[in-house]
Amino acid sequence: MNLGENLLKLRKKKGLSQEEVADKLNVTRQTISKWETNQSTPDFDKIVPICKLYDVSSDELLTGNKKESLNEISNDKNADKTNKRKHALGISLGVLIYFISVVWIMITIPVMELNPIVSSAVFLVICGIATFIIVYSSMVYKKKEVKCESKEEKLVKNINEILSILFTIIYFIISFITMAWHISWIIWIIYALVSEIVKLIFMLKGDNNEK
Repeated sequence: MNLGENLLKLRKKKGLSQEEVADKLNVTRQTISKWETNQSTPDFDKIVPICKLYDVSSDELLTGNKKESLNEISNDKNADKTNKRKHALGISLGVLIYFISVVWIMITIPVMELNPIVSSAVFLVICGIATFIIVYSSMVYKKKEVKCESKEEKLVKNINEILSILFTIIYFIISFITMAWHISWIIWIIYALVSEIVKLIFMLKGDNNEK
């Protein structure tokens, strides 16, 4: 898009006539017409007034390419930081509820002698709530997709792969030794907790590095 076409587009976007623009810029209507038909170009001292009139940057006026303003960039960064905080809060809350569920199952059956079925049912409900919070916060406040993973993201991914293998080995060893398959699955709850804690630590570390 050439300068004349851009001037015409900006004027129509503002809903102004050539006479109104000419009056605001202290030039004749014919001058505005010549600018918009590329018969002549604005003098240098008219560039700033034109930019103010059409509320555009000089780069956008001359090239027609709109760039994000500093305010827009700042708002995007603030929104990203807010999403990170909410994501971290959701994971933290989910992890806390997981811990509460473990404490519940450890106390209610052996100490309070509560009915095992009722205790287990409440335990599963609490775990379900924790899982929902973590999944919901991860989906709603997920980080914008990037083409290349950062070093921290690769490290977290590798750590989680190692943890999954380690906990699988621990699960089968404990299960075969104790034959308590109905209880040993709690190891996977612990694995989920550790995995989310690792993500949370690196997420908070990333926030601190940005400050």
